[in-house]
This record gives sequence, C-alpha cells and structure tokens, in this order.
Amino acid sequence: MPRIIRGLHNLPVPQCACVATIGNFDGVHLGHQAVLSQLAMKADMLGLPAVVITFEPQPYEYFVPEKAPARLSRFREKVEALRAYSIQKLCVLRFNKSLADMAAEEFIRRLLVDGLQVSYLVVGDDFRFGKDRQGDFALLQEAGRKYGFQVVNMHTFAIDKHRVSSTRIRHALAEGNLALAEQLLGRPYRMSGRVSHGDKRGRQMGFPTANIDLHRCTVPLSGVYAVQLFGIDGEPVNGVANIGVRPTIGDDKALLEVHLLDFNRDIYGAHVQVVFLEKLRQEQKFPNLDALIAQIHKDIAAAKEYFAGDID
Repeated sequence: MPRIIRGLHNLPVPQCACVATIGNFDGVHLGHQAVLSQLAMKADMLGLPAVVITFEPQPYEYFVPEKAPARLSRFREKVEALRAYSIQKLCVLRFNKSLADMAAEEFIRRLLVDGLQVSYLVVGDDFRFGKDRQGDFALLQEAGRKYGFQVVNMHTFAIDKHRVSSTRIRHALAEGNLALAEQLLGRPYRMSGRVSHGDKRGRQMGFPTANIDLHRCTVPLSGVYAVQLFGIDGEPVNGVANIGVRPTIGDDKALLEVHLLDFNRDIYGAHVQVVFLEKLRQEQKFPNLDALIAQIHKDIAAAKEYFAGDID
C-alpha cells in the first residue's frame, strides 16, 4: 500500500529525490497503467521511490461540481489499484482556491523542486496545470532544464486507434457495454464499499439484499446486472444487483443492492467488491410492488441463466 501524503505541508523534510507522475488516475485504466509501469521501471532503474501526485477533489469537481462526471473509482479504490504498480508514495493535493490560483511556475517550484525533488517526471500528452491551465509539457521541459530533472511525455494510449480514456469508459458503462469497459480498464468494472443496514424492503418482498455504501454523489452506471461479490468467505458469490434510484420506491439517492443467489449468511459490516459482468436490463418504474416483485423473479432467473452459461 503506498504511503499517503496529504498536502504539501506534510511532505517530510529532508525529502529524498524521486520519480513522479501527475494526474487524476480515475479508474486506473490501461492508459494510466502504461504510465505507472514506465514510472515503476524508471524508479527501479534509478533506485528511487515512485510517487503519484493526484488531486482531491478532482479539478473539474472543484470548478463545475454540478457538471462533474461520475467517478469511475472512489479514492480508496484508486489507492487499492495503485498497489499493483510499486508506488511508494501517493501525494494528494487538496484542490482549492489556493491551488487553483497558483501560477504554473510556482506549482513546479513548490511541488516538484522544493517539495518532492523530482528527478524524472512522466506526464500525459494533454496534461495542463497552474492558474488558467497555463502550464503544459513545454513549460515542464523548460523547468526541467533549469532545475535538473527529466520530463517524459507519455503519448496517448490507444486500442484499435481509439484513445483509452476515463471519459470513454464512462460512456461504455452508461451504454451497458461492460465488455468495452473491461477492455479499456484491463479488468472487469467493479465498485467497493461496506455492507450496511438498509430499509429491509428487499427482505420484506422476499429478496434480501446486501446494501453497499457507495459514498458517491453520482454513479457511472445504472440498471440491473449479473454480478459477483468478493470480500467474504466463499468468494466469489454470484448475484443480481440493482444500482440506481429505485424509481418504483421513490428514492432519489443512488444505491447499490445485491441479491446473492442461494446465499443466506449475515455479512453486515464486510467491505466487499462488486464486479459487474452483464447488464440484464435498464432500471424502470413499475406501477406497483407486485409488478416489481414479478420482474425481480425474472431478473434472478436471467442472472442464473447467465451464470449457467446460457447467455452469450
């Protein structure tokens, strides 16, 4: 697990040199993984720690929160994903007015030079930073020559000539194209959270569900899915999940509820991962609870067919 450093003021003094990269890393998709692999390889070659610099909240969430896209991964999920790439430190900068107003040159000096003593920096080809996004790769190169660190431009990572990006993955998830999302992520899409007590409405209808705390304002997908749940004894456990606002019930907060097939153990409090495998249908509003219950029976049957291998 990388050591998490929150804010410039928490950087240890004196700080040894390092190799670093900067970005949101939402989803830690194949493009991010290419950057992280290059960073880890260079860190090993130079015998220096590898550092990822990221922001909380993400800049778009700070500037236009009402239009900010749904995150692919929560902060905790991002940290878990980084474990696979030999990242020693995760420097988390609070994105606030002070950081938003910081000139690009000051950002370089305070963070990269004085704060982290970066020897080698990898950035994406579209990386911009500093007040009014004035900083770019050319400015970083100029600073590198001045302060003595190397800057490498990680070119766009593409599959079938199409750029891999968090935005493209969000579109795939919104369209129910889990196969494309998996291709771009390099793994099936998953969400994690703790199983909490809900309103017991599913149990009252005869379908007990594990309610997963998402801690998200918005989610990148909705509907009913065949899923597998990890994080408990006997994993994976097959299930059928609904993620959305439950329009028949009348909720306005997005929830993830998982009905586990042929399962009756108490798992309250467990921190679990839900892997989305197949979209069964869109979320919809039913005229009454009887119609909803009838559809849930169909959803469970469809999920069982999927796991039996009867759905292509």
